[in-house]
Amino acid sequence: MSDLVPRAAGAAPAPADSDNRYKAVQNKLAKLGKALEDAGLELESLRLSMQGNASHANDVALDIENGDLDAKFVEMASLVSAALGGAAIEVRRVRATAQETADLTHEAKKKHAGLYGALDDIRSNRRVKTPRPGFFSR
Repeated sequence: MSDLVPRAAGAAPAPADSDNRYKAVQNKLAKLGKALEDAGLELESLRLSMQGNASHANDVALDIENGDLDAKFVEMASLVSAALGGAAIEVRRVRATAQETADLTHEAKKKHAGLYGALDDIRSNRRVKTPRPGFFSR
């Protein structure tokens, strides 16, 4: 039995909205990175479970064969074992992609902070309005 619990539909870690203020973008990037890391952990757990189930299905196939039962049941259990093993490999690939994306998200957050952090400090600590980023680039 699986310990995985389905998530509510549309439960995004950080909503994609038009709020492009510095702190909002930093917060969205942090939430996205955390969600990707959490997904990676869940995927690794799923992969290990699939590998264990594949091994168990293989053992069942051997037990069926040793019990002189119909060969079609041996074949079915072997096919289940192979399918689970193949799925576990694909889950490992998805996990690697999630981790790579999480790393890129953290890099983007750092780069964004380097580009706009000082400007946000200046704008946040002034009593008068300052131009938005890009105003002087026109």
